[in-house]
Amino acid sequence: MSDQTLPDSAQYVIIGGGIVGCSVAYHLTKMGHSDVVLLEQGQLSCGTTWHAAGLVGQLRSHPAMTDLIRYSTELYAGLEAETGLGTGWNRCGSVTVAHSEDRMTMLKRTAASARAQGVEVEVISPAEAQEKWPVMQVDDLEGAIWMPGDGKANPTDLTQSLAKGARGRGARVIEGVQVTDILTENGAVTGVVTDHGTIRAEVVVNCAGQWARKLGLMCGVDVPLHSAEHLYIVTEKMEGVHSDLPVMRDPDGYIYFKEETGGLVMGGFEPEAKPWGMNGIPDKFFFQLLPDDWDQFEILMDNALIRVPQLADAGVREFYNGPESFTPDNNYILGEAPNLRNFFVGAGFNSMGIASAGGAGRALAEWIVEGAPTSDLFSVDIRRFAGFNNNPTWLHDRIKETLGLHYAMPWPNRELDTARPFRRSPLYDRLAAKHAVFGSKMGWERANFFAEDAVSARIDYSFGRQNWHDAVGAEHKAVREGVALFDQTSFAKLMVQGRDACAQLNRICAANIDVAPGRTVYTGLLNARGGYESDLTVLRLGRYKFLLITGSAQAVHDTDWITRNLDEGAHVTLTDVTSAWSVLALMGPKSRDVLGALSKADLGNEAFPFGTHREIDLGYATVRANRMTYVGELGWELLVPSEFTVGVYEDLMRAGVPHGIRDAGYYALEGLRLEKGFRAWSRELTPDVTPLQAGLSFAVDMHKPGGFIGRDALLAAEADPNHLCKRIVQLVLDDGDAQLWGGEAVLMDGAEIGEVRSGAYGHTLGACAALCLLTGDVPLTRDVLKAGRFEIDLAGKKLSAKLHLRSPYDPAGARPKTDG
Repeated sequence: MSDQTLPDSAQYVIIGGGIVGCSVAYHLTKMGHSDVVLLEQGQLSCGTTWHAAGLVGQLRSHPAMTDLIRYSTELYAGLEAETGLGTGWNRCGSVTVAHSEDRMTMLKRTAASARAQGVEVEVISPAEAQEKWPVMQVDDLEGAIWMPGDGKANPTDLTQSLAKGARGRGARVIEGVQVTDILTENGAVTGVVTDHGTIRAEVVVNCAGQWARKLGLMCGVDVPLHSAEHLYIVTEKMEGVHSDLPVMRDPDGYIYFKEETGGLVMGGFEPEAKPWGMNGIPDKFFFQLLPDDWDQFEILMDNALIRVPQLADAGVREFYNGPESFTPDNNYILGEAPNLRNFFVGAGFNSMGIASAGGAGRALAEWIVEGAPTSDLFSVDIRRFAGFNNNPTWLHDRIKETLGLHYAMPWPNRELDTARPFRRSPLYDRLAAKHAVFGSKMGWERANFFAEDAVSARIDYSFGRQNWHDAVGAEHKAVREGVALFDQTSFAKLMVQGRDACAQLNRICAANIDVAPGRTVYTGLLNARGGYESDLTVLRLGRYKFLLITGSAQAVHDTDWITRNLDEGAHVTLTDVTSAWSVLALMGPKSRDVLGALSKADLGNEAFPFGTHREIDLGYATVRANRMTYVGELGWELLVPSEFTVGVYEDLMRAGVPHGIRDAGYYALEGLRLEKGFRAWSRELTPDVTPLQAGLSFAVDMHKPGGFIGRDALLAAEADPNHLCKRIVQLVLDDGDAQLWGGEAVLMDGAEIGEVRSGAYGHTLGACAALCLLTGDVPLTRDVLKAGRFEIDLAGKKLSAKLHLRSPYDPAGARPKTDG
């Protein structure tokens, strides 16, 4: 134990003295909070941090994550001047090379995305790449990108510097103290028990690295991560290697390089990883490595010798086999546990902890102090996982794949293959028999499309049109011209009941949900900044009873958001009833004919108007029919008790035969909704986007009694013209052959102004439709937008696109409301 004695209490207790824990302590104290105690069971950086490679690459697939790493680079550059301790930070830049045309296409897409996010980048030739990194051979390369803002750092030195900065502002950093239990009371954390005594705490932060899952289990919090071996070597000094040599990544070879003391660090992410610690991580695994495993390392070494032939003559000074923790989706875990107040987690950094620690530490500190995230962090939010994601057998199998994905080709709509099938709807086997090709969302197996036969029931990944294009076109046509059935059972369903349910929900929802029973309301859940925490539909079932239907990935997040915003003592309960109900969406102009053949209910507009729901007979079953659409056509979402699902499906398919009914999947759904310009949560709708910016003011009731969360921010935004410097807009390509996937840069009058958040082929329009987030220097008013010339950068090729301020398909929105 260090020279500081253990206090009886503290406002904040941080568990774990790696770089992330020290960053959280640093940023809490920088925000003026000095009553911070950081506990480390060994010595600072002794777990994973000390053997990290120390690469800092700025660009990530999600702009919010790029912003956090950009902040990391700024922090690391100035930390030595602040604390007097060196960090080893060197803004040496990075080169990423491509072997294949597909990889080069990916790098060009990366470059366009980087420019749209304000990251300096340059597409370069193989010869130019060799000038930047002279020790490699480039005969087999297609090209590369150069990012001068990237760099490298010394992880241990960085950690010590952050710790010193925190100490200088009052934090206590205590080493040699092991946490043995987490204290809780009434659903909130109250302190920690250690081998040196108990500390009462208002807030506990779990930054315990590989031990974070174990700590979570002490208090019933799921932290789904699993350790795997990460291998690299350090060579003796090599000719041509100098301290300012850039970082080099060769993802086709699964390898990376950086300079260290005149030699090279060479490591990578082999396609099939080797999990470790299946029976738990040893408590005293400090500054330790695992045994050398040259067999596991062989694929990396073989590829490294191709890229850097002189490695064959270089001595190996050190072989590092250090375990690190990885998550099921390759993004780290941040935020307050949904089931335990004031218990925060910052863990599972997937070999990206050094690059991410500065920004992630700041983001978590802000979340702790403000009580909510201060930016869009859903891609790393702990609430994106559920309890079943913490199953150790499932984690073991999934982590073998996700570690390898670091350098795998990031194909559009790439599906993970391991630990599946996982969650299945009652129709899974029947859809599989019809050659459904499934994707996975929140563990659910969901039909992406239906192939013609077993041979074509696969996804052939590419950056252009993929093999399922025509099959999805047929599904799309059925929805627009006839009738199709979507299995959307994965929708999350939350039942909210109680005497105060209406008043409480109406304050949490932006729209007015105090409507007559039988009405359906589309609404957003907004944060105090007016940004979207979710969007969902509310079905009022009775005076005190509401059913909320939300996205497949949002059950944990939305449950947490709603419950934490209920008034204390309110007479209301929320129950996740997702598994009790299937959702079969019957969509298309012939949907009324199919439903009418099976039900005695009056389905006409007068008796059953759009935006209403009713319990109806359907064959032998009784279901709740909700007249809504996400495809822009006449249709009903049928909520079917799970035990009746198969019978209802069989009846609908039989009754639909005269009308050419067919099954349809999520790829068709994406194209259909983008033709209509329908926004989606976590794509267009984020915590940093308001209804005014999203074009969804119609779904907000600014004047309802009692107001709602975010109303003050929206009122201020209405009075601020600059609020519309950010907008969601719809673009359609002029080129009918090009394929968009999302992430492409958008240009207005020749200058980067944003990115495609969602893109898919619109078979009715005959071209790709896109919803884009634009951020301009001036308010993007209707007149400014209409006067603009728009292009989309598709892997370096600029394609003209037409702006649509109203949906290009059925702009009046008449088709879903037809009584034909």
